[in-house]
Amino acid sequence: MSIAQQTDRADRLVALLPKAGVDLLLVADLVNLRYLAGFVGTNGLAVIGPSTRVFATDFRYTTQAAEQVDPGFERRELPRNILSAIPELLPDGELRLGFEATQLPYSIYSSLAEQLPQRVELVPAEGLVERMRAVKDAGEVERVREASVLADAALGRLLAGGLAGRTERDAALELEITMRKLGAERPSFETIVAAGPQGALPHATSRDVEIGKGELVVIDWGAQLDGYCSDCTRTIATGEPGELARRVYAIVLDAQLAGLRAVRAGAGRRAVDAAAREVIEAAGYGERFGHGLGHGVGLAIHEDPRLTATAEGELEAGNAVTIEPGIYLPGQFGVRIEDLVVVADDGCEILTSLPKELTVIE
Repeated sequence: MSIAQQTDRADRLVALLPKAGVDLLLVADLVNLRYLAGFVGTNGLAVIGPSTRVFATDFRYTTQAAEQVDPGFERRELPRNILSAIPELLPDGELRLGFEATQLPYSIYSSLAEQLPQRVELVPAEGLVERMRAVKDAGEVERVREASVLADAALGRLLAGGLAGRTERDAALELEITMRKLGAERPSFETIVAAGPQGALPHATSRDVEIGKGELVVIDWGAQLDGYCSDCTRTIATGEPGELARRVYAIVLDAQLAGLRAVRAGAGRRAVDAAAREVIEAAGYGERFGHGLGHGVGLAIHEDPRLTATAEGELEAGNAVTIEPGIYLPGQFGVRIEDLVVVADDGCEILTSLPKELTVIE
């Protein structure tokens, strides 16, 4: 990420502060710090305002911060409990200090409120940086795209060796190792390989259980590259899965394609969810699709915007979101098909290159 981009982000954040009713924003969430300042350590914070750009960390990260943090920030070294030193980072005079309401634990908030001088009012400011992160610039889109390409290649290598006869856990580990060998920093999240009835658990855990023949196998995986994540799901058959499995797969695929067709800038988030959900409901499986259609992906694997039956707002060009309907039949199998897409004015760019028709591996 270039210094110019980070400086622009801090400037754009400052422009949002008056509407939020605050003079400064305390940023302690590590993902937001990376987005705004470039810092990749595990202990840091920033105070940002019209004439204030201060970044603080402890002794362990001072050299790293000097290399990573936008030079527009004044850099401070503080004790390891850097939150206790926040008062000394603030400018003089009465001010309203915003904090990340959805990120700061209550215990830390209480401690901070006690330490601040009376001239400082602590004010919740929800989602300011998160809303900025939801719209990706061209550089961010390219990073997500590259992570997706890498993850696709890793799955191709896994499937080339077959699935039946190996354990779910072994297949998941191979997929993660392959992603790392191809250049990923790490998986975006814990890889899911779930066969047969285990696939009916949307967030299954890969087990030391052998994958059998004629089963559906749900594989949900992603790569993190240069901080940015990918996310994809494919459901693979290890031999002929049977008529019911094929019918359910076809329904999920129709729903996924309907969801993709609904994606464009200005589309209601709830309406995009409904476009896919209505296909599954019409087929009689509405109760077996119990999660939202998708979520934003970027520096975090789950971020704004959300696509659910209750979501508010509209999609914007530059959003990177998943489209992932599923049907889950307890005790039998699950089917989920997921693509990662970037929203455009006239539709979307699908970053996932893998086929979606049912793949049968003998």
